[in-house]
Amino acid sequence: MNHDDFERLIHVGRGTPAGNLFRRYWIPALLSSEVTETDGAPVRVRLLGEDLIAFRETSGKVGLVEAYCPHRRAPMFYARNEECGLRCVYHGWKFDTDGKCVDLPTEPATSKMRDHIKIGAYPTVERGGIVWTYMGPADKQPPAPDYEWTRAPETHRHVSKTHQANNYLQALEGGLDTAHVSYLHNNNMGNKNNLFTRDGAPRIDVHETDYGYYYVATRNSDETNDFVRLYHYFMPFQQTRPNITATGLYGRNSIPRYDGHIWVPIDDQQTYVYNWMAGYNADSRLDDEFVEYTEAGYGRGPDDMIPGTFKLKANMENDYFIDRQKQKTQSFTGINGVNTQDVALQEGMGAIVDRSQENLGSSDRAILTLRNLLLAATKAVEKGEDPRGIDPTKYRDARPHDGFVPKGKPWQDSFKDAMNTKW
Repeated sequence: MNHDDFERLIHVGRGTPAGNLFRRYWIPALLSSEVTETDGAPVRVRLLGEDLIAFRETSGKVGLVEAYCPHRRAPMFYARNEECGLRCVYHGWKFDTDGKCVDLPTEPATSKMRDHIKIGAYPTVERGGIVWTYMGPADKQPPAPDYEWTRAPETHRHVSKTHQANNYLQALEGGLDTAHVSYLHNNNMGNKNNLFTRDGAPRIDVHETDYGYYYVATRNSDETNDFVRLYHYFMPFQQTRPNITATGLYGRNSIPRYDGHIWVPIDDQQTYVYNWMAGYNADSRLDDEFVEYTEAGYGRGPDDMIPGTFKLKANMENDYFIDRQKQKTQSFTGINGVNTQDVALQEGMGAIVDRSQENLGSSDRAILTLRNLLLAATKAVEKGEDPRGIDPTKYRDARPHDGFVPKGKPWQDSFKDAMNTKW
């Protein structure tokens, strides 16, 4: 892929090819837990290079509006959230969640000015503990997101959020790269039972779908079985993976579940990662103790975060607290936290990686397919066509799975029943 192709993918501002593409999907704006209080304090949001303000108004609906008042460009972060609207404290102009001006106290009561004053606003829906927004053309708005994990009961799912100081694409590609698990996330090099390190060169098969693709990683397990892992990539920037058979990989992760990430561009050089997990079935309740233990194992527990932010205490300035002695004897990286290991490598590439220096191999099939699908989608949008993955009926029943498959037998036969949706 040439320089111009990557330029199409890495820039996300309004009017750019990738920016126009992403604005055709419902995308996470913030966690529902960030705006719990009706008539509570507004929250700053930066998304696809745009500065916005989120607020939960009196009825409980979440609004997402432009960060500056259309009157004199005063910051709406300081606005009063009151009586079903957001009132600028500079001159009292008030707007509802649709962006309509509902009060204009500085103008005469007979003024018609209020009828045509609006603040930029985007629609929102809440699903799975996330406030999603649609930032594209109104006549192209797709149905609300309906991933299986968003339908899981609150007791059976969890979602968190972390910040990365790099372009979304290198973070997304890192998530879709299954081969690195055998190395980057090998936290107990003496464990000969680790399913991912028994075979560090998985065979990758990628199958395109109407929502993106699913990909299969096959590793040798023993003389009679392979260990097979089925993942899904949902366009434009979400992945889901199973933790059914390999639940003990990172410690006391004994509850069968499936996990995923959504890599949402803040702008060209920053990304928010929404990390979710959902119980495999009704018996897989994610209790508080389990969630706390698991989040800490990933390196994104409360004690791992800079207070009041979604940024990790382990960062580039302190080399992610790398322990070189531990690297020699126990952990392949010497860095604590599975996701912290990802962040260290992805941020360490630079805010935007120079892909002209790459040398890709057979284990990179999922990454190559990702790039081609995104490129094709940007061109489809330019032609006025719909991109893949905006129709929930195409992805709502897609779930990942992993397990042992007898050598020479198709994984589809072994996984058929297990892949049926439970929620």
